[in-house]
Amino acid sequence: MSFRLLVAAAAARRAGVAPGVSTHPRRHAAFTARRGFAFTAPRQGGQTLVEKIAQRHAVGLGEGEVVRSGDFIAIRPRHIMTHDNTGAVIPKFKSIGATQLADPQQPVFALDHDIQNTGEKNQAKYRSIEQFAYTHGNRFYPAGRGIAHQVLVEEGHAWPGTMVVGSDSHSNMYGGIGCLGTPVVRTDAAAIWATAQTWWQTPPVAKVELLGTLPPGVVGKDVIVALCGLFSNDEVLNHAVEFVGEGTHSLPVEDRLAIANMTTEWGALAGLFAVDDVTLQWYDARARAATSSAISPSSVAALRASISSDANCWAPDNDAVYAKHLWLDLSSLTPHVSGPDTVKAATPLAVLERKKIAINKAYIVSCVNSRAKDLREAADVVRAVQRARPGVPVKAADGVAWYVAAASSQVMAESQAAGDWQVLVDAGAKTLPPGCGPCIGLGVGLLEDGEVGISATNRNYKGRMGSKKAHTYLSSPAVVAASALQGFICSPATAIKGAIDAATVRSVRFGIKDSAQQRKVSAVAASDAIQGFPKSLDGRLVFLPADNLNTDGIYPGKYTYQDDITREQMKLIVMENYDPEFSHTVQSGDIVVAGANFGTGSSREQAATALLAAGIRLIICESASETFKRNAVNNGLLVLESPRLVQWLRSQFQTPNAALTITTGLDAHIALVDGKIELRDGSGSLVYEGSLPRIGKAAQEIIVAGGLENWVRARMSPSSQ
Repeated sequence: MSFRLLVAAAAARRAGVAPGVSTHPRRHAAFTARRGFAFTAPRQGGQTLVEKIAQRHAVGLGEGEVVRSGDFIAIRPRHIMTHDNTGAVIPKFKSIGATQLADPQQPVFALDHDIQNTGEKNQAKYRSIEQFAYTHGNRFYPAGRGIAHQVLVEEGHAWPGTMVVGSDSHSNMYGGIGCLGTPVVRTDAAAIWATAQTWWQTPPVAKVELLGTLPPGVVGKDVIVALCGLFSNDEVLNHAVEFVGEGTHSLPVEDRLAIANMTTEWGALAGLFAVDDVTLQWYDARARAATSSAISPSSVAALRASISSDANCWAPDNDAVYAKHLWLDLSSLTPHVSGPDTVKAATPLAVLERKKIAINKAYIVSCVNSRAKDLREAADVVRAVQRARPGVPVKAADGVAWYVAAASSQVMAESQAAGDWQVLVDAGAKTLPPGCGPCIGLGVGLLEDGEVGISATNRNYKGRMGSKKAHTYLSSPAVVAASALQGFICSPATAIKGAIDAATVRSVRFGIKDSAQQRKVSAVAASDAIQGFPKSLDGRLVFLPADNLNTDGIYPGKYTYQDDITREQMKLIVMENYDPEFSHTVQSGDIVVAGANFGTGSSREQAATALLAAGIRLIICESASETFKRNAVNNGLLVLESPRLVQWLRSQFQTPNAALTITTGLDAHIALVDGKIELRDGSGSLVYEGSLPRIGKAAQEIIVAGGLENWVRARMSPSSQ
């Protein structure tokens, strides 16, 4: 496994090798032999922009070796971001035997999730995180500075042409400024702190071509909400997305950040825009404003010079090979609303507002839509209503609680200086500190039983923003403002007129083109079981028929930053937002089969560890989030994909009144190394047999060790050096 390379580097430091002295790290045999991994074949055609940036951050490549989708590589990212979860990473870092950061300039800590919590327990955690940063000399941003993703962009840590990873699923956002951002998990973060490196499988890359320009009143949030709804069959699941085409050049950076941010909800591992004049002009403006020492006239000039001197490094090759080619005509788009309770249902606002869906709460918060441009657009709605109703106070409708938080302290200062902040406050908006708050289900203003909320956040999963008996819709900030003023989901035009606007519903033009070139992934070769790895598993088969069972459903966000929850407690709350009866239904040793896109959502590690706590050793699903799979393997939980098995189980057990958790009465025999499954009924009769992906030796080693943390710890011990 690639972490042997990481541990070797750490062992060299422990042996006294000076940090500045090159040890000529080489790619481990797990890469050169390609044991247990799938690599692309044939290896031809040009590189995508994702592959080029990954290549610049790869460690130990051979001479002339070219990074392609499917390759497992060791990477050294420019930065690793952790937020409140830093408190959980620190003990992992210490437990693997590490005593110092491999590169103190690499980790960035930014406290942002639970900043409204002034309890002593949370404040003690915050103090310990700050003390760790002070001791080790890495960058630290305290509570109140802003949401980590926004801070990394503002401070120049996320920088065009580089690769930055974060222990948070919305690290995709950095792609809005041409930085390859992608999520890793807590165990990865600890390993990066200790070794400066981690492993990454370069994902397949989907090209999303944006045509035309957006009509007035349509913004980046509408683009990504529409994409999630129009392409809702996992078209980009576990892909990196590159946005190309003439339409990209008409999008301001703020819209690109919003689109890249929510490629996470679309199922992608990254969302990337190439750097262009719009990007450079945005950096010019920030350099003139002198908001960060890292974004200066000289640093922006150096960026321009780099692009001018080698433009090929900053764009995909003309013959780049993509897994898929999707397209969307921006000029045909109208404002869209996502929901309720899923990002895969997107409805034109002109259709939805005719239903006059009453709301109880409205939110303009989060890393996707709380920048100065967003707050200005919301304030402009209030101003327009004021102009239409001179002399009449413009306030949030009776019974509507409206919450606003800036994405950062810089954004808040900019909005206050422009007068936008005060306009929102005068209209009745309740202000929250710059942080995640309601978006993650923390702090004040959460949805209660039976309530309906409209939000400019990025997730509307059941229970995400409060009660699982509430309903949430997602929209742009302007639509949130209009809805808050009217008391039901509506457009700014309706809020201004005071009556529902009879807008024409246009058909959105979009589609999928056949890719002229597609690399095929070769099958994983058969592999023997290493010592300690079970060749087979047997257990009851439990079926969860739902698709898109997300991490909020598996492990509710309200528990995510309670670091002292025991495994016994995890066992009781696992799947609480999906099916409260799950923990009482499953037994230790059960094999769980689930639908498509299992584990989508956040990068929270507990979604995997809670299932382990419940005694689940194997998940089989139609498809799974790559981030969830990474979490699972890193913690010793097996995840395999078998669409055929899921389809068969649906034909046998899924009915309109079926339980959320179905005990099938079937016993499963899984041949892990051979890649086979057999199901037998209560009489012992064989009712199903099929194939499963084989488990390669690289993954076997982590499973036998009980997870990546144990794997690394064992190899960092003095006896192993």
